[in-house]
Amino acid sequence: MAMIPVDEVDFGRTSRRVSRVGLGGEGVLRTRHRLEAARSVIETALDEGLVYFDSAPAYADSEDYYGAVWKKSPQRRNGIFQASKSAQRTRDGALRDLERTFRRMGLSRLDLWQMHDVRTMEELDAMEKPGGALHAFLEAKASGLTAHIGVTGHHDPRVLTEAVARWPLDAVLLPVNPVEVLLGGFLDETASVAAHKGMAVIGMKVLGAGQHLAPDAGIGAETLIRFALSQPVTLVVVGCHSAHHVRTLASCARSFQPMDPKEQSAVLEVFRPYAKRLAFYRGPLGRS
Repeated sequence: MAMIPVDEVDFGRTSRRVSRVGLGGEGVLRTRHRLEAARSVIETALDEGLVYFDSAPAYADSEDYYGAVWKKSPQRRNGIFQASKSAQRTRDGALRDLERTFRRMGLSRLDLWQMHDVRTMEELDAMEKPGGALHAFLEAKASGLTAHIGVTGHHDPRVLTEAVARWPLDAVLLPVNPVEVLLGGFLDETASVAAHKGMAVIGMKVLGAGQHLAPDAGIGAETLIRFALSQPVTLVVVGCHSAHHVRTLASCARSFQPMDPKEQSAVLEVFRPYAKRLAFYRGPLGRS
């Protein structure tokens, strides 16, 4: 029996199509010296029809794991949307990161390169100045080293919203889970500005709100993935520890039906008492 394909959507205003779910850079990819386990996860994601693959220099050996797959089977790279990041705040530092990413992955071009984990207005301002990292990203896109550029953040929604509003970007990566709906900021402000500009909105930390908080209420990974896909996002990425986790993620995308308001409200009520504690990834100023 032929496998049901994972639905694809437009990546913002670009002409690219991506799967509604992607392989996140966490899970087994954010480890060291676990090549065979990581290769199994990546290859299962390919077999399941996922198109979007996330990584970053900060994610341990993740770029090397991808490189092992692409170098061994370069044909499998065809049609894949490979993303990575740089947390450097200077132009030269970011370009060095990009060169290292290419060496590790065995690539000469990315589909998406993102300014990683922007946390403060001071960082944002410094990245805009001559010699700042923003200029490396603009140059990389202009020269074809990356097809698209973006920004990521989970520390303070006000900072990420400002970056999205000020910079000529194609995508933003932000947290999407029940506590984010309760706290506000990323989904009602940052995502709204991004959508107005035609940017792709990528959800992360989908399981970061504690999928085992209330097992008796049925709050498991499948519920949280469905909840995230019901928010105003283009796609969501989820880190996976095993091939089984990848297959669960792909299955969620294939069977996805948006949660109606009543269903979403029921999930939110489970998380409401714990919202600020569970948003552990936010900084103090981002815990509104």
